[in-house]
Amino acid sequence: MAYVTKKTVKGRTYYYLAHTVRKGGKVEKKERYLGASVPKDAEKRISAFLYEIYSEKWFGDLDKIKEGYSREQKALPPSAAKKELESFSVRFTYDSQRIEGSTLTLRETAQLLEENISPKNKPLQDAKEAEAHQKVFFEMLESKKDLSLNDALYWHKMLFQDTKPDIAGKIRAHQVMISGSRFVPPSPVEVYPMLTEFFRWYEKSKGKLHPVEMAALVHLKFVTIHPFADGNGRMSRLMMNFVLNRSGFPMLNVPYENRSGYYTALERAQVKGQEFIFVNWFFRKYIKEFGRLAKKK
Repeated sequence: MAYVTKKTVKGRTYYYLAHTVRKGGKVEKKERYLGASVPKDAEKRISAFLYEIYSEKWFGDLDKIKEGYSREQKALPPSAAKKELESFSVRFTYDSQRIEGSTLTLRETAQLLEENISPKNKPLQDAKEAEAHQKVFFEMLESKKDLSLNDALYWHKMLFQDTKPDIAGKIRAHQVMISGSRFVPPSPVEVYPMLTEFFRWYEKSKGKLHPVEMAALVHLKFVTIHPFADGNGRMSRLMMNFVLNRSGFPMLNVPYENRSGYYTALERAQVKGQEFIFVNWFFRKYIKEFGRLAKKK
């Protein structure tokens, strides 16, 4: 953990950020000068300092994951690769829908999407939205275009045109709240300007940021804007995987069973206004999920 320390030189006190890291079996101490007093934004500076340190540590592992994933995919027969992608789409659809309140089980989702067997005694809306989610997922992967506001509106319309046509593909014009969260989404008048700025940021940053970092930030920034009356989480996770897939990295699923840490990281990042909190969680989750690929030769 980073902390504020001080040094006294010739009777004058100077403050620094300090953090110890283990590298190659040795412990190194990294420092960052703050000034002659502790700044009011010390907490934000600590987050930025930690982010720089962890990025240096993680980016190498993330690139190794991409290399291992590429080798693994090239070794798969086309039919096996197709089956693997279909299986991921089912699990991703189940978890993403379940996080947002769907009542379908994983088995029911699989039977619906793979065998066209409708679940019994379950809301028709849940089944239709699961089918729409998988459809958007595959269309997103096949898209030759990059992310844009038009694409986001189009995908959202596809998600909800059969269940909630009054909000499908439409930017919200009313205030929304997130059940159980301390974070309050932006007011309606802020949404469109924030969306415009989001896509401007994306265009400017996509060639500069690491793709896994970009995927995490796309998710966080978009869901924080909360541009729709419903489906913001689903859209942000779809866009996250669009970025990962477009850059040749394995796509990530957030399991419903492990949603607590995901919720906590999102809320803390939003409430504190510190993106590093969610990016930190995302990197750890990603490396835990795919670390085996970094070791694969």
